[in-house]
Amino acid sequence: MSLWQNLETTSGLGRGLLWLMLAFCASAVAVSIALPIERTRVRASATLFVIGLISLLIATFLPINVYYEGACIIALLALSVAVVTLSGVLVFDVVMPTLGVKPPEILCDLVLAFVYIAAALLLLSHVGVQPSGILATSTVITAAVAFSLQDTLGNVMGGLAIQLERSIAVGDWIRVNDVVGEVKAIRWRQTSIETRNWDTVVIPNSILMKSSVIVLSRRVGARRQHRQYVYFNVDYRYSPTRVIAAVDEALASGPLENVSAEPAAHCLLMDFKDSYGSYAVRYWLTDLNHDERTDSLVRCRVVFALKRQGISIAIPAYRTFQTEQDAGHRDRIESEELARRVGAISQIDLLAPLTDEERKFVGSRLHDCPFAAGETIARQGDQSHCLYIIISGNAEVRLGVEGATASRVLAKLGPGQFFGEMGLMTGDRRSASISALSDVHCFRLDKDDFQEVLRRRPEIAESISQILTTRRDELETVRDHLHGEALKERNKAAQTDMLQRIRNFFRL
Repeated sequence: MSLWQNLETTSGLGRGLLWLMLAFCASAVAVSIALPIERTRVRASATLFVIGLISLLIATFLPINVYYEGACIIALLALSVAVVTLSGVLVFDVVMPTLGVKPPEILCDLVLAFVYIAAALLLLSHVGVQPSGILATSTVITAAVAFSLQDTLGNVMGGLAIQLERSIAVGDWIRVNDVVGEVKAIRWRQTSIETRNWDTVVIPNSILMKSSVIVLSRRVGARRQHRQYVYFNVDYRYSPTRVIAAVDEALASGPLENVSAEPAAHCLLMDFKDSYGSYAVRYWLTDLNHDERTDSLVRCRVVFALKRQGISIAIPAYRTFQTEQDAGHRDRIESEELARRVGAISQIDLLAPLTDEERKFVGSRLHDCPFAAGETIARQGDQSHCLYIIISGNAEVRLGVEGATASRVLAKLGPGQFFGEMGLMTGDRRSASISALSDVHCFRLDKDDFQEVLRRRPEIAESISQILTTRRDELETVRDHLHGEALKERNKAAQTDMLQRIRNFFRL
C-alpha cells in the first residue's frame, strides 16, 4: 500500500482527502485575493491544516496503539478547526457581503461556535468516545460556571441582543449618560465607543441594556443629520425681526461645510433675558465629527451679518445707570417727544381743523404701537374705535371679497399716512385688513381721547365730516364715474349723513 493510500485510510476520508486539500488551497487563495485584511486568519488556518497533515503522516508510521490514536485525534482536530475557520471567513466575509448581506459579528461567532462544537462531537464519536457521557457531566459544570459568571454572561447576552435587534450598529453616534461617541465595535462582552477627544470608552453590554441610549442623527426614512443650536445675545434696542432677517440672509448667502441644505439653517428668538434677547441659529449637522468646527463657522457668519447691519452682540452684564434728572431735563425730553407727535398730527388732513393747542393735547394722548413684520394691524370686519398714524415702516391694505379664497391688495401705506379714521369718527367696522410688510411703528389715537376735543369745540365735527365725505366720495367717484350735478347732490347728502353719524357716535 502506498503512502498516499495510508494517509487516506488513516484520515478516514478516503479519496475525499485529496478533494479536501484542493478545496482548502483554492479557498485560501481566493480569500487572500478578495480580502487582503483577512490574510492573517488565512495563514493561521493554513498552519493548522499543515499541522493536521503532518500528524496524519506521523500516524501512518505508527503501530495501532495509544500514540497512533493520539496522532489521529490531533490530525483530525487540526484539520477540522482549519476547515471551519477558513469556511467562516469565506462565507461571512466574502460571499455574503458580495450578495449585499452583512450579518452581525456576534451572530457569525455564534454560528462558528456551534460548528466547532458539532465538529468536536463528531470527532469524539469517530474515535469511539460517547458524547452523551460528556454532555451529562458538562451539565453540572455548566451550571456552576454560569452561576459564577453571571455578570459576564449578562454582557454576552446583551451583546447578542444588540447585534440581533440592530438597535445599535457600528458607525452610529450614541449618547450614554455623559458619554457621546461613535460606535466602533460591538463585541461579546463590551461595546467600544470613540469620542471626539480621541478617547475610546469601553461600555459593558449589560450597561447598555439597562441604560437609556440615545442614537444621534438617526430618523426612520431620513438622512443622518443632527440638529444643533448656536446661541448669541442681542440688546433689546434692536428689533427682533431685523436681527432674524440679517442672520437668515447671511445663512442663505452660501453653503456652509457640514451644514445640511434641507432643512435650511435659520435664526430664532429663543428667550427674553434681563437686558437682552437670547437668539439661536438652528441648523442640521451632517458630520458629527465636526460639531465644534461647524459651530464656529456659523458664529463667524452671525458676527459679520450683525456688523453689516450695525448691530452689536450683547454681553451678559449688569450695569447701573445714574442720570441726574431735574425739572429742566424732564421738560426737555417731554417737549421733544411732544413736538415729534405734533409733527405727525400736522401731516394728517383729517385733523387740519385743530388748533395748535388742540394738536398738543391730542399729541399727549397718542399711544405708541409697534408691529412686527407679518402682523395684522387691523382685520376686515372688526370693530375698532381708533386711528393709526404710521411713523416708520410699510403696510398694505387688503380687501377680502365674499366668495373668493384670497384677498386683493388695494394699496400700500408708508410713513405719514394713516388709517382707521371711519372707526374713530363713526364707529364703522374695518372695511379692509391692514398688514405690516416690515416692522411698523404707529401712533394710535383712541375715541375716548379725541372725544374731549370734540366736546370742547363741537363745530370741529362739521369740518371733519366734510373731509371724510370728500375722501370717501373720491373713491366712489372713481368707482361709479359720477359727474356734475349728481356729484354735488350726492356730496351734500353724504356730508349731512356723515355729520349726523359723528354727532350720534360722540353724543354731541
